[in-house]
Amino acid sequence: MFKKILIANRGEIALRIIRTCKEMGIKTVAVYSTADQDSLHVKFADEAVCIGPPAGKESYLKVQSILAAAEITNAEAIHPGYGFLSENAEFSRICGEHNIKFIGPSPEMIQGMGDKATAKATMIANKVPVVPGSDGVVDNYEDAKKVADETGYPLIIKASAGGGGRGMRVVESEEKFENSFNTCRNEAETVFGNPEVYIEKFVQKPRHIEIQILGDQHGNVIHLGERECSLQRRHQKLLEEAPSPIMTPELRERMGTAAVRAGEAINYEGAGTIEFLVDKDHNFYFMEMNTRIQVEHPVTEEITYVDLVKEQIRVAYGEKIEKKPLKIRGHAIECRINAEDPKFNFRPSPGKLSVFNIPGGHSTRMDTHAYSGYVIPPHYDSMIGKLIVSAPTREEAIKRMRRALEEFIVEGVKTTIPYHLQLMDDEGFQTGEFDTKYLENTFKFKSE
Repeated sequence: MFKKILIANRGEIALRIIRTCKEMGIKTVAVYSTADQDSLHVKFADEAVCIGPPAGKESYLKVQSILAAAEITNAEAIHPGYGFLSENAEFSRICGEHNIKFIGPSPEMIQGMGDKATAKATMIANKVPVVPGSDGVVDNYEDAKKVADETGYPLIIKASAGGGGRGMRVVESEEKFENSFNTCRNEAETVFGNPEVYIEKFVQKPRHIEIQILGDQHGNVIHLGERECSLQRRHQKLLEEAPSPIMTPELRERMGTAAVRAGEAINYEGAGTIEFLVDKDHNFYFMEMNTRIQVEHPVTEEITYVDLVKEQIRVAYGEKIEKKPLKIRGHAIECRINAEDPKFNFRPSPGKLSVFNIPGGHSTRMDTHAYSGYVIPPHYDSMIGKLIVSAPTREEAIKRMRRALEEFIVEGVKTTIPYHLQLMDDEGFQTGEFDTKYLENTFKFKSE
């Protein structure tokens, strides 16, 4: 097994990886910017190397500095976490050139799945259901109009290099298509440096369901069930749960089989997520693949008893995945606790945590790098932790989450805790009757 791993990330995910490494007897190296020198991931790693000033492009995105830190500490592998360089094909390639194992897929896998049009074509070739639309990118208005007429309205135009909810435009009618097509191409060129777009049927009131897969270097791919990720705001997830309230054994079997087939098609190595849209009739369509560990991976861990970070490390070292029947135990919910003020349109609220009392109790987990006295820097994502609970049933998990949120005391900054507390009491959430636009169109946060 690896003797030393460098974690090319920050915050809660860096600390999460360090914990598993310690349990596996692996030494760890933390890298940090000057803004993160007091973060817990720096304190708990065996070694820590400062790699630059606060700005991400000068620290956590600076490949040369990260590789230098790995070389001077004799790290054998790099775990990229999520975000930053985790889905950067060039970084994966450079790690290999320096004989440092990138704990994740190959550059070719990252590149192939990172380009949405290529990913969609791969899925079509391997009989994974996709949303009706163009077979790939559409280069001109005439071809795009033919696809639009065949697909029907409403439809959605997406930038091939887009992500995070950017580079997408919904078109309700034929009259608005030409202007929307040209505008989307221009935006894609400006934002992503790539004007290529593709067209899909717009699935109305869909659920966002993702399937967790694991692949090894020996051609084995398995899935670990689904996660419900429909509760989003501006395409950013706020709450995730597993299993999904809409799932049936038959639907899980079909979606899991499709996800495994997708992984096998590219000989996938590591932890990855196949993301689907599911309509009201339980038809599901491939949306995209994330070639990394997900923020919401703990809910899968809590219901399968599988340490996904440990599996990532084992696979990267060349060990085989153990193939056995999937067992799902109970229900898990994760609330993302962000330093944001929901009363003012989720305005970021960086600052010093004068009080930070995290909840405890049975089957209650808190993944965070913060503590009382810690200063939340303004330079990065506003998430300060993830509160995860599990219970035998979804109803019990909701009650446990409400209790845990009530125990969570934070002073010094505003957080999303009040928002999540109100969501626990929302009828639509409690009954599981929601879609990807529920938080924006139906749920109303009441400011006190």
